[in-house]
Amino acid sequence: MKILLTIHEKFEPNSGAAGSIVKLGKEYQKLGHEVHYFSMNDLPKKMHRLVKRVLFPEFVANRIASITGLDVVDASTGDIWFWVKVGQKFSSNRPLLVTRSHGLEHLLHEQLLQDARMGKSRLSWKYPLYRGSIYLSEIATSLKRADLVYLLNQQEREYVVNNLGLKTQNIRVVANGIPETFLNLPLEPLSKNQNDTIQIAQIGTYIPRKGIEYGSPAINSILLKYPHVKMTFLGTECRECPGVEPVYADFDPAVRDRITVIPRYSHEALPSLLRGHQIKLFPTLSEGFSLSLIEAMACGLAPITTAHPAALETVRDGYDAIVVPLRDRASLERAIERAIGDRNFLESLRQNAHATAQQYSWNHIARQSLSVYQQQLQAKQNQEVNR
Repeated sequence: MKILLTIHEKFEPNSGAAGSIVKLGKEYQKLGHEVHYFSMNDLPKKMHRLVKRVLFPEFVANRIASITGLDVVDASTGDIWFWVKVGQKFSSNRPLLVTRSHGLEHLLHEQLLQDARMGKSRLSWKYPLYRGSIYLSEIATSLKRADLVYLLNQQEREYVVNNLGLKTQNIRVVANGIPETFLNLPLEPLSKNQNDTIQIAQIGTYIPRKGIEYGSPAINSILLKYPHVKMTFLGTECRECPGVEPVYADFDPAVRDRITVIPRYSHEALPSLLRGHQIKLFPTLSEGFSLSLIEAMACGLAPITTAHPAALETVRDGYDAIVVPLRDRASLERAIERAIGDRNFLESLRQNAHATAQQYSWNHIARQSLSVYQQQLQAKQNQEVNR
């Protein structure tokens, strides 16, 4: 098959959503398929990033029309609305149209509104002009007009069926995967000495959506109480908080020498960077599917995570993770204390988390996706013949 993968982000292999597209495409190629990519990297460099975001679907439509014999367009949410409304009317190309969620924007929108109502954050006056209105409508069009929709969890599925009117037969819930190099890594045993160092890692950009308002105060309190605990933040860098200073500023000066901040890292280095860590803190408020959660588990870390959909469909509280309510600093702090205070329990969580992570493989997920492509292509061809 000839497949076009699109994503309205910079094509960065070390990022979450774009990185997953890179890995999926590589698996498709290994299985003998021709793969084309289209991302923000393919737009004019001098164009402003906001203009790129708005016009990206128009560029996608042009790219679809330019590839002869295209079988499948697998696009991130919102990327194909212009093609289905305008582009395909003027093209002979009729590929299978797939919309793939990397975290449903409508659910994130509701989280943002909830935080604003609670006084936890302020939405820019610009937000309702596009991101909170037109953009959501474009995404809804892409979802409704797609031949096939890949979602990351059951909450997303329920939302698009109940709120957007999608047909259940066109929807598949498919997880993301982890590279083969992350599978079957050795699990380093945990020291039984209560005074030996415990290291906690948090992976992801240091932004409000990742729950830093709740996670950082909890960690600050733990570090003040327990001098044998250390903290590492990985991949913190983002437009809103360039560099490492904003991270350190949220912590008491007395504990900053036990905090390590790594703004950027190469993805393949993650197992090495996590070596010696035992706990992954994941206080996020909204997540479709978390690669960092599975990858940390594969590296032998026990997750302490909020009860977001990605976690609830991946881990079990008390078995391979500790799951706490959203926006609950006190529960996060209690969970960390429980883990560092009971090393037998922590070791059990680590072993079970490590075993759970072995179920995820990009090769398996790629084969799943390709099988569904083929089924849908056949069904589409049968419909065209019968018209």
